[in-house]
Amino acid sequence: MNLPVADGAALRARTAEMLREHRGGLTRVVLLHIVAATAGLAGPWLLGRIVDDVAGGTNVAAIDQAVLILVVAVIAQTIFVRYAQRASMILGESVFADLRESFIQTVTSLPLSTVERAGTGDLVARTTNDIDRVQYTVRFGVPRVLVAVSTILLTVTAGVLTNWTVALAMFLGVPLLVAGSRWYLKRATPAYLRESAAYATINGTITESVEGSRTTDALSLGARRRARMDADIDETLDAERKTLYLRTWLFPAIDSAFVLPMIGVLVWGAYLVSTGHATLGAVTTIALYSMQVIGPIGELIFWLDEIQVGTVSLARIFGVSDVPADRTATDEQPEDEHLVAQDVRYAYREGVNVLHGIDLDLGVGERLAIVGPSGAGKSTFGRMLAGIHPPTGGTVKVGGVDLVDLPLEDLRSHVALVTQEHHVFVGTLAENLRLAKVGADDAELERALDAVDALGWARALPDGLETEVGSGGAALTPAQAQQIALARLVLLDPHTLVLDEATSLLDPRAARHLESSLAAVLEGRTVVAIAHRLYTAHDADRVAVIEEGRIAEIGSHDELVVAGREYAALWHSWQQD
Repeated sequence: MNLPVADGAALRARTAEMLREHRGGLTRVVLLHIVAATAGLAGPWLLGRIVDDVAGGTNVAAIDQAVLILVVAVIAQTIFVRYAQRASMILGESVFADLRESFIQTVTSLPLSTVERAGTGDLVARTTNDIDRVQYTVRFGVPRVLVAVSTILLTVTAGVLTNWTVALAMFLGVPLLVAGSRWYLKRATPAYLRESAAYATINGTITESVEGSRTTDALSLGARRRARMDADIDETLDAERKTLYLRTWLFPAIDSAFVLPMIGVLVWGAYLVSTGHATLGAVTTIALYSMQVIGPIGELIFWLDEIQVGTVSLARIFGVSDVPADRTATDEQPEDEHLVAQDVRYAYREGVNVLHGIDLDLGVGERLAIVGPSGAGKSTFGRMLAGIHPPTGGTVKVGGVDLVDLPLEDLRSHVALVTQEHHVFVGTLAENLRLAKVGADDAELERALDAVDALGWARALPDGLETEVGSGGAALTPAQAQQIALARLVLLDPHTLVLDEATSLLDPRAARHLESSLAAVLEGRTVVAIAHRLYTAHDADRVAVIEEGRIAEIGSHDELVVAGREYAALWHSWQQD
């Protein structure tokens, strides 16, 4: 499943809304550039005037006066360009900051069910490659386009006012320019969309290959992964080749469109001078304007190409906010913390259920262990119980209210999930812990760390709780990162916890001790532990065995051992191991 991409209408509407929010800065930038461009027009006009004055006879004082005016115009242009560029950069930074904050807020609010189905590649590409491309376009492209457009319009206007008959030659390159640009734009958007999608795919393949390297080695899948990566590289290369092909046709057409007006002004101007319909100074001025406008037009064409890349990336960024919600919160409030699952079914693909009508009634404060073979549906059912995924059939309720009817912030105060997947964010250890409880003081943080047997190594860090961790910070072992995730859970303090192999990265003895410590802290709370170490099941109030998406048996450890069925076989096998 790929995340959506905003269509043209939505992209234009959101871009217009973004610019309206910054219309004050945008107006200031445009005005400053107009003044700067106007000052830049003085040079060709004065040179043309000097030519006419010299041809008609003049004196040194008149030339000196013209040169003085030219110097003042250049100084004025320099000053206004400086402040215009500064205002442009401020505008670009402001727009990008708002865009980035909005995007991060959207990404962190995405339904987890959607993120899991979409995979990491597409989302990572949008938060890295696409953000980088938009950043470049917004910070530099938008201001430069404003400069180029205002300069082109003013220069052409000045040429027409100087002598409109001579200025007609300035438009000789327009047909070629328009035709080349239209040809390019018609093909550029799908080509760049394909290119972005190719990068998203290869990002996902590389990420999966790195994260699953041990599995790849263990199952001798290296050749298959390399073949997959080679295919993705070939697609990326082909997509890049297509966009390069478009540029190799666009740029020569643009270069030709630049040369034609200059030649046309000189030839046409010479004829008009010979017939008395124009002065040599006017032709000189307009020829200089024709040369002067090449830079802005070239820059505009350059940014036309870059903006295509940025626009595609912006459409992908805006598309993330089009992800439909997987739930609609209501005002209902749970009466208690009683968690009940009724006829729960779930399908990752329509028509292919992985859960087949599971019923489970959890008593408040009960400790339930869920065991079973790999692929039986244990983790999927755990996500149903935590409200991560809305079931495709049946219901999961807490206190008589569907979990999917609760706002996410309320849901996490009732039910929380901790898996063997975890993340340590860049920042201090204290900041990582306060993600679960913003206002927690150091004493609370230390109690949470102590509850998960992590206080000792946390105090041994160079700066204790204020030690920088995450990428570039103090290196933490996978087991320590898992303890941080469990400490966050202690701080969050929900009533019902779903632990999906949450101590799998610890060695068995440490895991056993940690679970004993957690049991004391979590006394009175409902705990669902999805376990592969069966001492967790031994300590639970009840054990549910899931096989092929169904609860095969449920009861206490002793009852199930005596029954001699699936759980008893698992228990005896585990004891022998």
